Amino acid sequence: FWDFLILFFCLPVVIFNEITKKRLLGDVSCRILPFMEVSSLGVTTFSLCALGIDRFHAATSPQASARPIEQCQSIIAKLAVIWVGSMTLSVPEILLWQLAQDTSPVSGIVTEYCTMKPSSNLPESVYSLVLTYQNARMWWYFGCYFCLPILFTVSCQLVTRRISGAEKKTECRGTKHSQCESHLNCTIIGLTIIYGLCTTPENVCNIVVAYMSPDMSKQTLDLLNLINQFFLFFKCSVTPVLLLCLCRPLGQAFMDCCCCCCEGCSPDTASSEGSADSKLKTEMSSSIFFDKPRESPPPLLALGTPC
Repeated sequence: FWDFLILFFCLPVVIFNEITKKRLLGDVSCRILPFMEVSSLGVTTFSLCALGIDRFHAATSPQASARPIEQCQSIIAKLAVIWVGSMTLSVPEILLWQLAQDTSPVSGIVTEYCTMKPSSNLPESVYSLVLTYQNARMWWYFGCYFCLPILFTVSCQLVTRRISGAEKKTECRGTKHSQCESHLNCTIIGLTIIYGLCTTPENVCNIVVAYMSPDMSKQTLDLLNLINQFFLFFKCSVTPVLLLCLCRPLGQAFMDCCCCCCEGCSPDTASSEGSADSKLKTEMSSSIFFDKPRESPPPLLALGTPC
Protein backbone atom coordinates (compact mmCIF):
# COMPACT_ATOMS: atom_id res chain seq x y z
CA PHE A 1 0.00 0.00 0.00
CA TRP A 2 2.85 2.38 0.74
CA ASP A 3 4.40 1.53 -2.63
CA PHE A 4 1.09 2.51 -4.20
CA LEU A 5 1.15 5.85 -2.35
CA ILE A 6 4.66 6.54 -3.64
CA LEU A 7 3.67 5.82 -7.24
CA PHE A 8 0.37 7.70 -7.01
CA PHE A 9 1.62 10.88 -5.33
CA CYS A 10 5.37 11.18 -5.86
CA LEU A 11 5.84 9.94 -9.43
CA PRO A 12 3.48 12.52 -11.10
CA VAL A 13 5.03 15.35 -9.11
CA VAL A 14 8.57 14.36 -10.13
CA ILE A 15 7.61 14.04 -13.81
CA PHE A 16 5.83 17.41 -13.74
CA ASN A 17 8.84 19.07 -12.14
CA GLU A 18 11.24 17.67 -14.73
CA ILE A 19 9.06 18.78 -17.64
CA THR A 20 8.14 22.27 -16.47
CA LYS A 21 11.13 23.05 -14.19
CA LYS A 22 8.55 24.29 -11.68
CA ARG A 23 7.84 22.70 -8.34
CA LEU A 24 4.28 21.47 -8.17
CA LEU A 25 2.75 22.61 -4.85
CA GLY A 26 5.86 24.69 -4.23
CA ASP A 27 7.59 24.32 -0.89
CA VAL A 28 5.11 21.65 0.24
CA SER A 29 6.30 19.15 -2.38
CA CYS A 30 9.94 19.81 -1.40
CA ARG A 31 9.15 18.66 2.11
CA ILE A 32 6.51 15.97 1.58
CA LEU A 33 8.20 14.03 -1.23
CA PRO A 34 11.47 13.33 0.66
CA PHE A 35 9.41 12.48 3.74
CA MET A 36 7.33 9.91 1.84
CA GLU A 37 10.34 8.45 0.01
CA VAL A 38 12.37 7.98 3.19
CA SER A 39 9.29 6.60 4.95
CA SER A 40 9.00 4.09 2.10
CA LEU A 41 12.55 2.90 2.78
CA GLY A 42 11.73 2.57 6.47
CA VAL A 43 8.52 0.63 5.83
CA THR A 44 10.35 -1.80 3.55
CA THR A 45 13.29 -2.14 5.95
CA PHE A 46 11.24 -2.90 9.05
CA SER A 47 8.80 -5.10 7.10
CA LEU A 48 11.69 -7.27 5.90
CA CYS A 49 12.97 -7.47 9.47
CA ALA A 50 9.51 -8.49 10.73
CA LEU A 51 9.19 -11.12 7.99
CA GLY A 52 12.63 -12.47 8.91
CA ILE A 53 11.57 -12.79 12.54
CA ASP A 54 8.37 -14.55 11.47
CA ARG A 55 10.30 -17.09 9.39
CA PHE A 56 12.69 -17.65 12.31
CA HIS A 57 9.76 -18.36 14.65
CA ALA A 58 8.26 -20.69 12.06
CA ALA A 59 11.50 -22.68 11.95
CA THR A 60 12.07 -22.80 15.73
CA SER A 61 8.46 -23.46 16.75
CA PRO A 62 8.00 -26.81 18.54
CA GLN A 63 5.02 -27.60 16.33
CA ALA A 64 5.70 -25.57 13.21
CA SER A 65 3.01 -27.28 11.16
CA ALA A 66 0.31 -26.44 13.73
CA ARG A 67 1.02 -22.79 14.40
CA PRO A 68 -2.15 -20.86 15.24
CA ILE A 69 -3.37 -18.29 12.75
CA GLU A 70 -2.30 -14.85 13.90
CA GLN A 71 -5.10 -12.58 15.00
CA CYS A 72 -5.97 -9.52 12.93
CA GLN A 73 -5.39 -7.22 15.92
CA SER A 74 -1.83 -8.51 16.28
CA ILE A 75 -1.09 -7.95 12.58
CA ILE A 76 -2.54 -4.43 12.67
CA ALA A 77 -0.46 -3.65 15.77
CA LYS A 78 2.73 -4.76 14.02
CA LEU A 79 1.87 -2.75 10.90
CA ALA A 80 1.16 0.29 13.07
CA VAL A 81 4.55 -0.02 14.77
CA ILE A 82 6.28 -0.33 11.39
CA TRP A 83 4.44 2.61 9.81
CA VAL A 84 4.56 4.95 12.81
CA GLY A 85 8.22 4.14 13.42
CA SER A 86 9.14 4.75 9.78
CA MET A 87 7.26 8.04 9.62
CA THR A 88 8.75 9.20 12.92
CA LEU A 89 12.29 8.54 11.72
CA SER A 90 11.50 10.49 8.53
CA VAL A 91 10.25 13.66 10.27
CA PRO A 92 13.66 15.43 9.97
CA GLU A 93 13.24 15.32 6.18
CA ILE A 94 10.34 17.77 6.49
CA LEU A 95 12.55 20.29 8.29
CA LEU A 96 15.62 19.67 6.14
CA TRP A 97 14.40 20.60 2.66
CA GLN A 98 13.18 23.92 1.31
CA LEU A 99 12.39 25.53 -2.03
CA ALA A 100 14.99 27.60 -3.88
CA GLN A 101 15.17 29.41 -7.22
CA ASP A 102 17.91 29.74 -9.79
CA THR A 103 18.13 31.85 -12.94
CA SER A 104 19.81 30.38 -15.99
CA PRO A 105 22.63 32.66 -17.22
CA VAL A 106 21.98 31.66 -20.83
CA SER A 107 18.20 31.70 -21.23
CA GLY A 108 17.30 33.77 -18.20
CA ILE A 109 14.56 31.30 -17.23
CA VAL A 110 13.87 30.99 -13.52
CA THR A 111 13.88 27.38 -12.36
CA GLU A 112 12.76 26.06 -9.00
CA TYR A 113 14.52 23.27 -7.17
CA CYS A 114 14.71 21.74 -3.71
CA THR A 115 17.79 22.25 -1.62
CA MET A 116 18.91 20.45 1.52
CA LYS A 117 19.22 23.39 3.89
CA PRO A 118 17.52 23.75 7.29
CA SER A 119 15.50 26.89 7.71
CA SER A 120 17.03 29.56 9.92
CA ASN A 121 13.60 30.27 11.42
CA LEU A 122 13.63 27.02 13.36
CA PRO A 123 14.21 27.10 17.13
CA GLU A 124 17.85 26.76 18.07
CA SER A 125 17.49 23.31 19.61
CA VAL A 126 15.52 21.97 16.63
CA TYR A 127 17.92 23.61 14.18
CA SER A 128 20.91 21.91 15.81
CA LEU A 129 19.18 18.52 15.70
CA VAL A 130 18.28 18.92 12.01
CA LEU A 131 21.83 20.02 11.24
CA THR A 132 23.20 16.97 13.03
CA TYR A 133 20.82 14.78 11.03
CA GLN A 134 22.02 16.40 7.80
CA ASN A 135 25.66 15.67 8.64
CA ALA A 136 24.93 12.05 9.57
CA ARG A 137 22.27 11.47 6.89
CA MET A 138 24.51 9.57 4.49
CA TRP A 139 25.69 7.01 7.02
CA TRP A 140 22.24 6.78 8.60
CA TYR A 141 20.86 5.90 5.15
CA PHE A 142 23.57 3.35 4.57
CA GLY A 143 23.39 1.70 7.99
CA CYS A 144 19.65 1.69 8.71
CA TYR A 145 18.02 1.51 5.29
CA PHE A 146 20.57 -0.64 3.47
CA CYS A 147 22.73 -2.74 5.78
CA LEU A 148 20.05 -3.47 8.41
CA PRO A 149 17.46 -5.24 6.19
CA ILE A 150 20.07 -7.14 4.18
CA LEU A 151 22.08 -8.35 7.18
CA PHE A 152 18.92 -9.10 9.16
CA THR A 153 17.39 -11.13 6.33
CA VAL A 154 20.61 -13.01 5.60
CA SER A 155 21.12 -13.84 9.29
CA CYS A 156 17.55 -15.08 9.75
CA GLN A 157 17.74 -17.15 6.58
CA LEU A 158 21.03 -18.76 7.60
CA VAL A 159 19.71 -19.67 11.05
CA THR A 160 16.43 -20.90 9.57
CA ARG A 161 18.17 -23.08 7.00
CA ARG A 162 20.47 -24.52 9.64
CA ILE A 163 17.55 -25.44 11.88
CA SER A 164 15.50 -26.76 8.98
CA GLY A 165 18.45 -28.86 7.78
CA ALA A 166 18.79 -30.45 11.21
CA GLU A 167 15.08 -31.22 11.38
CA LYS A 168 14.98 -32.79 7.92
CA LYS A 169 17.27 -35.56 9.12
CA THR A 170 14.61 -36.83 11.50
CA GLU A 171 11.48 -36.02 9.48
CA CYS A 172 10.11 -37.10 6.16
CA ARG A 173 10.93 -34.86 3.22
CA GLY A 174 8.62 -33.42 0.64
CA THR A 175 5.78 -32.56 3.01
CA LYS A 176 3.34 -29.84 2.04
CA HIS A 177 4.31 -27.71 5.00
CA SER A 178 8.00 -27.77 4.13
CA GLN A 179 7.20 -26.74 0.57
CA CYS A 180 5.13 -23.83 1.88
CA GLU A 181 7.99 -22.75 4.14
CA SER A 182 10.39 -22.94 1.21
CA HIS A 183 8.11 -20.74 -0.93
CA LEU A 184 7.82 -18.13 1.83
CA ASN A 185 11.59 -18.06 2.39
CA CYS A 186 12.18 -17.62 -1.34
CA THR A 187 9.68 -14.75 -1.33
CA ILE A 188 11.55 -12.91 1.41
CA ILE A 189 14.90 -13.49 -0.31
CA GLY A 190 13.48 -12.17 -3.59
CA LEU A 191 12.10 -9.03 -1.92
CA THR A 192 15.44 -8.41 -0.23
CA ILE A 193 17.38 -8.81 -3.49
CA ILE A 194 15.14 -6.33 -5.31
CA TYR A 195 15.38 -3.87 -2.43
CA GLY A 196 19.18 -4.18 -2.28
CA LEU A 197 19.61 -3.72 -6.05
CA CYS A 198 17.34 -0.65 -6.13
CA THR A 199 18.89 1.08 -3.10
CA THR A 200 22.54 0.41 -3.96
CA PRO A 201 22.78 3.24 -6.55
CA GLU A 202 21.34 5.75 -4.10
CA ASN A 203 23.81 4.83 -1.36
CA VAL A 204 26.72 4.94 -3.80
CA CYS A 205 25.59 8.35 -5.05
CA ASN A 206 25.21 9.64 -1.50
CA ILE A 207 28.76 8.63 -0.64
CA VAL A 208 30.14 10.10 -3.88
CA VAL A 209 28.23 13.36 -3.43
CA ALA A 210 29.31 13.66 0.21
CA TYR A 211 33.00 13.58 -0.69
CA MET A 212 32.98 15.05 -4.21
CA SER A 213 30.10 17.55 -4.21
CA PRO A 214 32.35 20.65 -4.48
CA ASP A 215 33.76 19.29 -7.74
CA MET A 216 30.37 18.36 -9.24
CA SER A 217 28.03 20.70 -11.08
CA LYS A 218 24.42 21.28 -10.08
CA GLN A 219 23.19 19.54 -13.26
CA THR A 220 25.13 16.40 -12.32
CA LEU A 221 23.73 16.40 -8.81
CA ASP A 222 20.19 16.86 -10.13
CA LEU A 223 20.68 13.98 -12.56
CA LEU A 224 21.92 11.67 -9.79
CA ASN A 225 18.97 12.63 -7.61
CA LEU A 226 16.56 11.92 -10.46
CA ILE A 227 18.14 8.50 -11.08
CA ASN A 228 17.82 7.65 -7.40
CA GLN A 229 14.15 8.61 -7.39
CA PHE A 230 13.34 6.47 -10.40
CA PHE A 231 15.12 3.51 -8.85
CA LEU A 232 12.79 3.98 -5.89
CA PHE A 233 9.79 4.11 -8.23
CA PHE A 234 11.03 0.95 -9.95
CA LYS A 235 11.29 -0.81 -6.59
CA CYS A 236 7.75 0.27 -5.68
CA SER A 237 6.48 -1.07 -9.01
CA VAL A 238 8.29 -4.41 -8.96
CA THR A 239 7.81 -5.33 -5.28
CA PRO A 240 4.02 -5.98 -5.39
CA VAL A 241 4.32 -7.96 -8.64
CA LEU A 242 7.21 -10.00 -7.26
CA LEU A 243 5.30 -10.66 -4.04
CA LEU A 244 2.24 -11.94 -5.92
CA CYS A 245 4.35 -14.09 -8.27
CA LEU A 246 6.66 -15.70 -5.71
CA CYS A 247 4.15 -16.15 -2.90
CA ARG A 248 1.77 -18.57 -4.59
CA PRO A 249 -0.94 -18.65 -1.88
CA LEU A 250 -1.13 -14.85 -1.82
CA GLY A 251 -1.08 -14.63 -5.61
CA GLN A 252 -3.80 -17.27 -5.94
CA ALA A 253 -5.93 -15.49 -3.35
CA PHE A 254 -5.45 -12.21 -5.22
CA MET A 255 -6.50 -13.78 -8.54
CA ASP A 256 -9.51 -15.44 -6.92
CA CYS A 257 -10.60 -12.10 -5.46
CA CYS A 258 -10.29 -10.47 -8.89
CA CYS A 259 -12.32 -13.30 -10.45
CA CYS A 260 -14.98 -12.92 -7.76
CA CYS A 261 -15.26 -9.20 -8.49
CA CYS A 262 -15.56 -9.83 -12.24
CA GLU A 263 -18.12 -12.62 -11.88
CA GLY A 264 -20.22 -10.60 -9.45
CA CYS A 265 -21.70 -8.66 -12.38
CA SER A 266 -23.43 -11.75 -13.83
CA PRO A 267 -25.67 -13.38 -11.19
CA ASP A 268 -26.14 -16.73 -12.86
CA THR A 269 -25.64 -20.24 -11.55
CA ALA A 270 -22.23 -20.71 -13.11
CA SER A 271 -20.93 -17.51 -11.58
CA SER A 272 -22.25 -18.46 -8.16
CA GLU A 273 -20.56 -21.84 -8.40
CA GLY A 274 -17.34 -20.16 -9.58
CA SER A 275 -17.59 -17.70 -6.72
CA ALA A 276 -18.02 -20.50 -4.19
CA ASP A 277 -15.11 -22.37 -5.73
CA SER A 278 -12.98 -19.22 -5.64
CA LYS A 279 -13.89 -18.68 -2.00
CA LEU A 280 -12.82 -22.23 -1.18
CA LYS A 281 -9.51 -21.75 -2.98
CA THR A 282 -8.94 -18.46 -1.17
CA GLU A 283 -9.54 -20.07 2.22
CA MET A 284 -7.18 -22.91 1.38
CA SER A 285 -4.52 -20.51 0.09
CA SER A 286 -4.76 -18.22 3.10
CA SER A 287 -4.50 -21.19 5.42
CA ILE A 288 -1.29 -22.26 3.69
CA PHE A 289 0.09 -18.74 3.92
CA PHE A 290 -0.44 -18.65 7.68
CA ASP A 291 1.24 -22.03 8.18
CA LYS A 292 -1.81 -23.88 9.46
CA PRO A 293 -4.38 -25.79 7.43
CA ARG A 294 -7.96 -25.02 8.33
CA GLU A 295 -9.98 -27.59 10.18
CA SER A 296 -11.35 -30.19 7.80
CA PRO A 297 -13.11 -33.51 8.32
CA PRO A 298 -10.83 -36.54 8.71
CA PRO A 299 -10.05 -38.47 5.55
CA LEU A 300 -12.16 -41.51 4.77
CA LEU A 301 -9.20 -43.77 4.19
CA ALA A 302 -5.86 -43.66 5.93
CA LEU A 303 -3.42 -44.61 3.21
CA GLY A 304 0.33 -44.42 3.03
CA THR A 305 2.81 -43.36 5.66
CA PRO A 306 2.09 -40.79 8.39
CA CYS A 307 3.88 -38.17 6.27
